[in-house]
Amino acid sequence: MNLTDAHGRAISYLRLSVTDRCNLRCSYCMPEAGIAKSTHGEILRFEELEQITEIAVSLGIEKVRITGGEPLIRKGLVPFLGRISAIPGLNYLVLTTNGVRLADMADELRSAGVERLNVSLDSLRSETFRAITRGGDLAEVLRGLDAAVRVGLPHPKLNMVVMKGINDDELVDFALLARERGCTVRFIEYMPTNRVEGWQERFLPAEEIYHRIACRFDLVAAGDGRSAGPAKSYRFSDVPGGIGIISAVSGHFCAGCNRIRVTAGGIARSCLFADDALDLKPLLRQGSRDDVVAALQRFVLTKPGHHRMTPDQAHHTPFTMAGIGG
Repeated sequence: MNLTDAHGRAISYLRLSVTDRCNLRCSYCMPEAGIAKSTHGEILRFEELEQITEIAVSLGIEKVRITGGEPLIRKGLVPFLGRISAIPGLNYLVLTTNGVRLADMADELRSAGVERLNVSLDSLRSETFRAITRGGDLAEVLRGLDAAVRVGLPHPKLNMVVMKGINDDELVDFALLARERGCTVRFIEYMPTNRVEGWQERFLPAEEIYHRIACRFDLVAAGDGRSAGPAKSYRFSDVPGGIGIISAVSGHFCAGCNRIRVTAGGIARSCLFADDALDLKPLLRQGSRDDVVAALQRFVLTKPGHHRMTPDQAHHTPFTMAGIGG
């Protein structure tokens, strides 16, 4: 069995959120006051998240990324990761984190079967980092990166959301970090998920991101491996390490999109910027396994061919990334 949408795209990647709560308040992700807390009954139990994962894998999902909110703050996460990593047919279990708790949990994550981490890191300057995250401590995240490598995980990929006038003057600094650590930094175009007024002033297109870095370093186009995702990848010609650029706004990668998302509340979404959604919670709690299978197969057929966002306009319903799953 497999999941294929109406445009012939095989769906093999599930982004699964385990919580909508976070210990940071990044300006592009959620309001300063946070978001309304979901009740205990609104959030899926780990058994239900495990059931979704098992069904998804049986339908052809090969890669699962655990997201949030901040997944490392949910109690019971590590045993859950251990169980889903053992699901036959799951080839790749990865996790995205802000890194705040990573130093304390890196060894447990590796033992549970996590193969790679992505760490959100939007500035290498303490004050800028604190401003973007509304109070975060850069040193904690850097300790987490070192801890991950120390316990034997591959060096985490670093995700930097590029915001003009805030951190775009650090592009070369991040490229230097990639060279020093032999890791990958992925530069992500600012996406107007919450559609705040004047969001275009923060937007820097992928083409300019590339040229600012390429004028300093010799970049060679790299093949897109299984972990590349939507990034256009480059490696340094003279040292290990590289960069990726995700042009979610200026250069849609929709034609090759192979993913679906499920929020911590059990809402399946086929596209980040589409309004269609499927509430899996009633099926998980009152239906049968076959009901969930059939619902997911029908839902994938509604996946749009592409989203309509451009560097000038956004037509989607505003949302917070923490609520959807980053």
